[in-house]
Amino acid sequence: MKSRSGWAGIIGVLLGVGTVWGQALDFTAVRAQVDFSRHVRDWDGFGVNYVEVAQAIDYTQDPQEYGGFSLLTEEKRQQIVEMVFGVDGLRPGLVKMFLDPHHQRAPGGQFDHESTTRWMRYFVREALKRTRARGDDLTIITTLYGPPAWATQQKFLRGRDLDPERKYDLAKYMVDWVRYLREEEKLPVKYLSLHNEGEDWLRWPADGKSGNIGTGHDYNMFWPPEQVADFIRLLRPMLDAAGLPDVGVTPGECTNWYRFSAWGYADAIADDPGALARLGLITSHGFYGGTYGRWFGEHRSLGTDLLREKRPELHAWVTSTSWSKMDATNIKEMHGNIYTAKVNGIIPWACIQRPTKWVGGDPNPGTAFRIAEDGTYEVLRGYYYYKLLSRAGQPGMAVAQTFAMHSEVAVIGFARHGTKHPDAFVLVNLGQDNQRVAVHVRGSGSDTFEAFRTTDGKDRYEPVGVLELEGETLVYEAPAASATAFFAK
Repeated sequence: MKSRSGWAGIIGVLLGVGTVWGQALDFTAVRAQVDFSRHVRDWDGFGVNYVEVAQAIDYTQDPQEYGGFSLLTEEKRQQIVEMVFGVDGLRPGLVKMFLDPHHQRAPGGQFDHESTTRWMRYFVREALKRTRARGDDLTIITTLYGPPAWATQQKFLRGRDLDPERKYDLAKYMVDWVRYLREEEKLPVKYLSLHNEGEDWLRWPADGKSGNIGTGHDYNMFWPPEQVADFIRLLRPMLDAAGLPDVGVTPGECTNWYRFSAWGYADAIADDPGALARLGLITSHGFYGGTYGRWFGEHRSLGTDLLREKRPELHAWVTSTSWSKMDATNIKEMHGNIYTAKVNGIIPWACIQRPTKWVGGDPNPGTAFRIAEDGTYEVLRGYYYYKLLSRAGQPGMAVAQTFAMHSEVAVIGFARHGTKHPDAFVLVNLGQDNQRVAVHVRGSGSDTFEAFRTTDGKDRYEPVGVLELEGETLVYEAPAASATAFFAK
């Protein structure tokens, strides 16, 4: 039988536990945690994408240059490259390059990989120089934006259906582009992606014969799940034969992770032993739509989980996602892709945009840099929000376990994982009120963190100062609609 004093001691301990684990600081703060000793998965990095030709039907008549570098002086181009890849810039580790449909007039004909890619290649060459100068490197993925007209049954650009007789010619089209980038441009291309939002069959009329010449959407072709699996099997030996055995094949890029699983793409690969064995990387766009309907797209990992059950080593990347309103909520979208969709890397949609060159108005106008027709450029708020994440989550780090007991607060953590980069985490407050947050910091060798903040208001990667842990807790007043990055000292 317990003595009265014994029961009092146990009750006291339980009351103490209840106070500690119920909520932080006597319910005056949001309780949160980042545990750098608990690694959720390896992190390959954040990335950027320069889009040059996305819609032009007749390039000789409409030499589209959506990225806008052609309008700038060399001095201004170098300023932007430095702000992205320089020591004090975003320091992305991933780059996406598109393969447009204008590189070969007829199957078996001469390739022209240069005319429509001048500024994209310039951007990536300059990026590689600066990245390697600071002792880092880039990993490049290249995506077939859309096939040449001759590869489709319709025989016009944006034709809906693959011509089966041109399957191998289209594969050669893709492989030769990778060969060119690797051997002639000396760029470290690591992955070849099959399509751009090719799952969306609703973009074409029922007969597939009209409705997409000149207007409608950017380049793509309908890629049913079986065709994706077939091309994964097909391309692997073709890349090997071309001397490119270390270039992996990805399943292309559905509009969002919901479609990748719910529309049958992950199942088609999982059920095809040859495709599953030859898959090099899981890819999808990560656009988020939380309302049921045509554009619904939740962050989900069901498709990736299915493939990882059979191939646990597979990594997954978001290869395009919206900058949204370039606000704190966009950081929460990144949190969803990392912790709910379970990715290893994120590359948003074009980081440099020339709005007048997108036919019909860009549906995703958020970005980091905006180019005007008079040859000037503007650095937008999206740049400064993205800088918090891209600087914190460098290639080779690990995603750290986190939580926050408030649905308008989220924590994204990156553990150094043997790299030269410090433990870091990003705290976002989506709400319209300030939030006092008590972050329990575990597994870091440092008790001081240097902080930088961006807000929906005036702050643009502003230094907050060096904050010290109180025991293992960092108490921080997060401004309304803000994100703050903390770097271990």
